Amino acid sequence: MVITSFTVRKVLRILEFTFLFFGIPLLIYFDRDLIHPSIFVAPVLVIIFILLKRTTSFRFKELIRWGITKALWVKNIVILLVCLLLMLSYVIWFERENLFNLPRTRPWIYLGLCIFYPVVSAFGQEIIYRTFIYRRYGQLFPKAWQYILASGISFSFLHIVYYHPVSMIMTFIGGIYFAKVYLETRSVLFTSVLHGLLGIFVFGVGLGHYLWLDIPV
Repeated sequence: MVITSFTVRKVLRILEFTFLFFGIPLLIYFDRDLIHPSIFVAPVLVIIFILLKRTTSFRFKELIRWGITKALWVKNIVILLVCLLLMLSYVIWFERENLFNLPRTRPWIYLGLCIFYPVVSAFGQEIIYRTFIYRRYGQLFPKAWQYILASGISFSFLHIVYYHPVSMIMTFIGGIYFAKVYLETRSVLFTSVLHGLLGIFVFGVGLGHYLWLDIPV
């Protein structure tokens, strides 16, 4: 078999994707005292922006692209409300002691989370797991379902660092949803808004301990 430069580039891109989205989370998973996962967001974003600018046609104005119709807004708000009801039902039935635990016991921390989570965490994660994967690894996942699945699985695997299967189940569902929305709209800003709202709901109803190590409740 003839090994072409295209084949070599593809193999290297696969290895790069595997290291970034599976290797790094595993390093954190096997050494809980290594570093808190959130510390990686800022430096990873810097590396990602460098790669995007040097290897793709990415433009920073993509990060504020909107163009969302009222119908699309309504559809996704309904989806988020259904998710809220499902999460609330789960907590009431299985973890009643955690119902509204963060806003009930630490209201100021919850208020700060409502302000900063969508801007700092959700937006950064959407750039990494939606825009970056779409732009950088498009040749590896050329079909829509391949991209959506790759985005959902890698986003879910990141949350292995929270040491609970519920974390990965919730984020797999969320990752699939956000990837589908991003593919439909090409708006990282819109997916970040949805991600931020869903995160506020998660921490509000009492499921935040699955996504926050040593949550202060």
